[in-house]
Amino acid sequence: MIYSCCIFVYCMFECFKTKNSVNYHLLFTLVLFSLIVTTVYLKVKEPVFHQVMYGMLVFTLVVRSIYIVTWVYPWLRGLGYTSLGVFLLGFLLWNIDNIFCDSLRNFRKKVPPIISVTTQFHAWWHILTGLGSYLHILFSLYTRTLYLRYRPKVKFLFGIWPVILFEPLRKQ
Repeated sequence: MIYSCCIFVYCMFECFKTKNSVNYHLLFTLVLFSLIVTTVYLKVKEPVFHQVMYGMLVFTLVVRSIYIVTWVYPWLRGLGYTSLGVFLLGFLLWNIDNIFCDSLRNFRKKVPPIISVTTQFHAWWHILTGLGSYLHILFSLYTRTLYLRYRPKVKFLFGIWPVILFEPLRKQ
């Protein structure tokens, strides 16, 4: 989670750079951060430490994304805020599952299996954060391709699954 989120952070801060440029300072900082978090976590073995470090990275992504949809590409608000909302809903359900785990287990024993399945909030965390992350990847791709002067278009496969198609802008 830490490593993939660092890649997201790098992409979001470098999306307005020229092709083939590398920000070695940011790259070094994120790799160092990842290695420090990994080392400390392996020694301390405290999940809250990992969660706080991951939360810091997600917070950084949220702030950067809000900047982009507020000042750079305001027409991407729908995609940016949808990805954030879906991710945060998954995070909320995961926390509810952590706090009320025993109560939810007892509840699941008393209700029909179809209802029991829908209260598996940890599973919903994986589904919703995965979907939110995918939508954020689309947001990141859309932002980068616009900057590189491509014409990105969001299409829906099977009417429900968003993908980005892009073509270079024609010189006139």
